[in-house]
Amino acid sequence: MKNIKVEKNISNMVKRESLTGGATAAKALRQINPDVMPVYPITPQTTIISTFAKFEAEKVVDTEIITMESEHSVMSACIGASTAGARTVTATSSQGLALMNEMLYIASGMRLPIMLLVSARALSAPLNIHGDHSDVMGARDTGWIQIFSENAQEVYDNTLMGMKLTEKSNVPVMVIMDGFITSHSVETLSTLSDEMVKNFVGKYQPDLSLLDVKNPITYGSLALPNTYFEFKIDQEKAMQDVAGHYRNVAYDFEKISGRFHDFFESYYAEDAEYVIVVAGSTAGIIKDVVDDLRKNGKKVGLLKIKLFRPFPHQEIASIFSKTKNIAVLDRAMSFGTNPPLYSEIINSMSGRNTRHDFRVASYVYGLGGRNIFQKDIVKIFESMEIGSLSKETIYIK
Repeated sequence: MKNIKVEKNISNMVKRESLTGGATAAKALRQINPDVMPVYPITPQTTIISTFAKFEAEKVVDTEIITMESEHSVMSACIGASTAGARTVTATSSQGLALMNEMLYIASGMRLPIMLLVSARALSAPLNIHGDHSDVMGARDTGWIQIFSENAQEVYDNTLMGMKLTEKSNVPVMVIMDGFITSHSVETLSTLSDEMVKNFVGKYQPDLSLLDVKNPITYGSLALPNTYFEFKIDQEKAMQDVAGHYRNVAYDFEKISGRFHDFFESYYAEDAEYVIVVAGSTAGIIKDVVDDLRKNGKKVGLLKIKLFRPFPHQEIASIFSKTKNIAVLDRAMSFGTNPPLYSEIINSMSGRNTRHDFRVASYVYGLGGRNIFQKDIVKIFESMEIGSLSKETIYIK
């Protein structure tokens, strides 16, 4: 990591607050002051838009909130607003994200800088309103940046960084928190002053706008076989460039906050013999277990994924130089094949690391909001230590 000069007197420009994850996201949006926010409420995302709607009603933001008839219409309105040059945000969960699916591809294909806050939730059927990662993993190949948040502090930081990142890269971004576990839990966090946020995010100046009549453009034109392929290659190149943009945004954010957000967080993973890989709020439980086991001389660690799309394969492979065994915890399933995060870790290790003397085990947990406990994490570390790792996916029920 580079040596970053943190802004002087930063303690005078931060505030300690106790907020839910949803309220935290709304506060960050208030400080960003977007132009347009199309909305349709769905549990457990509702706290984000209801809190932000209060800001709009009190006239502390200039945002145009548009109530739509469905999430499909929400993303359609986001696309229209963004092509017109407006700074555009929205939020959703679960079936709402699934209903947006058609339009997600259009937003990314048009390279529109839209930010979508997601309170990750289980998908029907059967009906379940509690948190897991089924919805966001179902959207992982739609061409959107995906950033996971462990807690309210990361929700706040990622929302501010996400807005700047999408506008720098012209790739839409999802900022993800765990439904209910993070979205509805009250946590204490540090927030920045409105002026600091305003300067960090900056004034949005789109490169292209449908309303710029002096420079007419076309969005959504027809591409036949002789051109469509090239569009998709350009889109992939833009996604690969996101990693560099993300790092620059993270360095800029560290200067004003003192907090650096890399592609992932290594919690004692560099020298660990046994490492668990996870994304989202469960990282907090695993950190407590790692602390306890480290006191007993166990070389264990955690690798917490933050940037899931684009996935930092090469950087992750370099972390496991001393690792004997790895356990990957997924809060989602990919029916008929390997779970999503497990697949990415396997891909990271294959062809990018010459070591073959370790095992990578797959665990699925927490579907439909099912709790996972410290004893479950301890058992996973014990299995890695004795080499008792299943070749099949284990379900932590």
